[in-house]
Amino acid sequence: MSKGDKVVILDFWASPFCARVKIALEEKDVPYVSNEEDLFGGKSELLLKSNPIHQKVPVLLHNDKPVTESAIIVSYIDEVWPSNSLLPTCAYARAQDRFWADFIDKKVFDGGRSIWASNGEEREVAVKDFLEVLKHLEEALGDKEYFSGTGDDFGYVDIIAIPHSAWFLAYEKLGDFKVEDHSPKISAWIKRCLEKESVKNVLPDPEKVYQFVLHFRKMSGLD
Repeated sequence: MSKGDKVVILDFWASPFCARVKIALEEKDVPYVSNEEDLFGGKSELLLKSNPIHQKVPVLLHNDKPVTESAIIVSYIDEVWPSNSLLPTCAYARAQDRFWADFIDKKVFDGGRSIWASNGEEREVAVKDFLEVLKHLEEALGDKEYFSGTGDDFGYVDIIAIPHSAWFLAYEKLGDFKVEDHSPKISAWIKRCLEKESVKNVLPDPEKVYQFVLHFRKMSGLD
């Protein structure tokens, strides 16, 4: 990174997708500025101009050039700042990492939202579906320390996955279950990741996320 590089994230504190970008930058020791967006009171002109298609965070502004979609941003960061690579060198292992990142993107957040945005029987079904997703992830993790590559080092899939854990408390409290009871290996992996400075520095307090979810439920007329 040259001294003139300017790195800005259009951010929202509770977003697991924004957290991915910040963890990746922390892993690479890249200095950045976080611009908190007011997603409910009025999005900034900079956000609307930088991401006109989706109009959502995160956006990475690298020397004022916007990069959007969190998984793409993490890959971009890995290419632009190649030291401490996040993806494995083996093409097959990289393909496997991208498969699980895609699985996480399609299943985890929406599965959690189905829990907190529902009530009654619908929520019971959502909890079962969410636990099934965790079961698949637990099988993918197996006896490895981390998801990425050989499992020896914290990498791409871990960065894609770990921010979602800040929302698990909300899912547990509303869904009346404990992740640890159903997926002990995932629970142990979360604790392992939280020992890393890059994760610890970025992830929001799960209790604060839970209160945010409760507030959003009230605003949405779910309570």
